Amino acid sequence: MFPEDPISPEAAIDRFLASLKTPVRILVAISGGSDSSGLLLLLHEALKAAPDLSISLCAATVDHALRDESADEACRVATLCASMGIPHRTMVWQGEKPKTGILAAAREARYGLLAEAAEAFDADLIVTGHTLDDQRETLHMRGMRTEQISTGIADAVLFDRHFWILRPLLFSTRADIRRFLTARSVAWIDDPSNEDVKYERVRTRRQLSAEGAAETNICRAWEERLALSSDGAEWLHRHFRLHGGLLGQVMPGGLRQDRRVLDYALGRLTAVFGGQSFVPGRKQMERLLAFATGGKSGRMTVGRVVFDLRRDGLYLARESRGILPLVLRSGEAGVWDGRFKARNRSSETVEITTRAGAVNEATMRNGPSAPDLGSPDSDDRQDNGGWSQGLPKAAWKRAAASGPAISAGQGLLLPEFARSVDLTPHFAAFDRFLTRFDFTFAERLSAVFSRVPYAEPPLRSIDGKTI
Repeated sequence: MFPEDPISPEAAIDRFLASLKTPVRILVAISGGSDSSGLLLLLHEALKAAPDLSISLCAATVDHALRDESADEACRVATLCASMGIPHRTMVWQGEKPKTGILAAAREARYGLLAEAAEAFDADLIVTGHTLDDQRETLHMRGMRTEQISTGIADAVLFDRHFWILRPLLFSTRADIRRFLTARSVAWIDDPSNEDVKYERVRTRRQLSAEGAAETNICRAWEERLALSSDGAEWLHRHFRLHGGLLGQVMPGGLRQDRRVLDYALGRLTAVFGGQSFVPGRKQMERLLAFATGGKSGRMTVGRVVFDLRRDGLYLARESRGILPLVLRSGEAGVWDGRFKARNRSSETVEITTRAGAVNEATMRNGPSAPDLGSPDSDDRQDNGGWSQGLPKAAWKRAAASGPAISAGQGLLLPEFARSVDLTPHFAAFDRFLTRFDFTFAERLSAVFSRVPYAEPPLRSIDGKTI
């Protein structure tokens, strides 16, 4: 499924093109550096040599507007693309830049702008020029932080539930890509930030250049992670229940399963119910697993989630602290508490807060402005009461209080306005960036929450396995 050793850039591209479902239009993210320029030229040459393939190219450059030279560099890239007859757009990161966390903010902006360009070109997927060198650097940096084997950079990532970002050159070296460009007398742009030692990656690159990289069996790590995602999805199907879109329940049998699967699944459920884009750290997970499998009833909080262990299983719900309101003007959209995507289709400016913090509690109890967030399991419904009958009252009350309520002005919205505010469950750990490693688990989770499926990877398969 994955190559064991470095492969030539030409072989990598041939393998990549053969793996794609066709017809397909590819957006190439090109900065003008050697890796992305090589990716564009490799794809261009391969498609010229195979004109019968139903594959076309377009390209986009993101100008982060962080250096004076960046606009001229984008023009040079546009000229290169024009010389090959490849449609190109320059996307500029507008507005004020943050004082801290610039790399993370630039990454978020870059992929958002690439997705905009893909929409404009009607492209089906995005490719980037990440190489084996980038993979080795990432593995080394992560290895300095944890003893666990890392999967490093994923070869495929789903962005914003819509566009797949693929990395065809992840098993090819930068030196080989540069030899390919040099043989064709194609120059590239050297970004001075790649030599700035204030960045960890630059320091790591220099260290690896001097000392060499300890090889990691990344293919084995990938295979194990994919299997874990599949096992986690099966665990969700057999052992997890969702009540009212807000209260999770792990059945007692689910707590007696393989510890690695339980660690994987509970960590990601914690991120989802806590509205976090990351799973808890190793020490937190060790505490949580010891509690969940200890068999002693009680409660503990990890990652903004309250875990309530009872005889009938482990209940989890968002804790009530630290939930900030979200204000949306008419037509605006946003994510509330990392758990719900909201779109205001009403003519009012609305505020989304917790049900516990709603302005008019009596109205909240009786009116629909505290929206129905999901269909409970059928076996939770009872003839003599609501479907929450049979659930622990304290656990359900805690979960219900963490749900969203919609207000405007001095009170909750009238029912007709409340229905004009769309609320959809949002998975902070998956919905912006979802690696192929976690896709199977995320797909099952999406079904549990009655969400539409994620976009399938644009790759062919043989006997049900992705090429």
